[in-house]
Amino acid sequence: MANYAKKLTADKDFKLSDHPSKFQEDISSDEAKEKLKELRKKIADLQDKMYADDRYSVLICLQGMDTAGKDSLIREVFKAMNVRGVVVESFKTPSEEELQHDYLWRHEIKLPQKGKFTVFNRTHYENVLVTRVHPEYLLNERIPGITDPKKLPKNFWDMRFEQINNFEKRLAENGMIIFKFFLNLGKEEQKNRLLSRLEEEEKNWKFSPGDLEERALWDKYQVCYEDAIKNTSKKHAPWYVIPSDSKPVSRYLVAQIIYDVLSQYKDIQYPEMPEEMEENKRLYKEQLEAE
Repeated sequence: MANYAKKLTADKDFKLSDHPSKFQEDISSDEAKEKLKELRKKIADLQDKMYADDRYSVLICLQGMDTAGKDSLIREVFKAMNVRGVVVESFKTPSEEELQHDYLWRHEIKLPQKGKFTVFNRTHYENVLVTRVHPEYLLNERIPGITDPKKLPKNFWDMRFEQINNFEKRLAENGMIIFKFFLNLGKEEQKNRLLSRLEEEEKNWKFSPGDLEERALWDKYQVCYEDAIKNTSKKHAPWYVIPSDSKPVSRYLVAQIIYDVLSQYKDIQYPEMPEEMEENKRLYKEQLEAE
């Protein structure tokens, strides 16, 4: 079996241009869908064991350009999981309350409890992506000393990368398993998906003129993604760059990586019954059968 976790991990020399948005291996959409069916159940079983073990938690971060398929990926990959075991958090424009705290606060308070999965649909990386493409948004954060988005300190973005790395390192050191997936969508495929939102009536509600405004900034976003991924892909919190021109293949790759990585944690086991309870198990059974 191919080691997709290793194959698709970004390193410090990461270049987005080296990673095609179309998967290079021969796998059809139908094959990907069948493989995903098997993986869904396996991941759900792992999460059930993790919930009982109560030591680790899992954070799954999804980033990608508009129409990359984040919502449908969440629906399809985690649909077999017990609802108590997975929480989805979506981050949009910060609220006034959130802006009264540092930019990581609203993500910190949504982190998964031990034994559970949390999926971030858009993540803390918006703060080095969207705000970098639109630096005027930084003024909403009311950061001391920053009054002109065109005159940021030279090391401002490097500082944020370091803050994010420290944030994730602390989480990992305390039992959080972190997956960061960049859904790498091609520009032509995005065009087709936006057209389908206009042409198919049931998808009309998904379209926004703002999608076209952001699409016009495609090249700038690609530079920012490359820089962010290159500077924050670490052993304790790696970035996986997922070819996403095919939604079924993208979902399968994400699920396969999650399963393969979690399977390496051999210490995630169902707890053993306390010795005293084990010794009295026969008595408990007899008591119930006697009712």
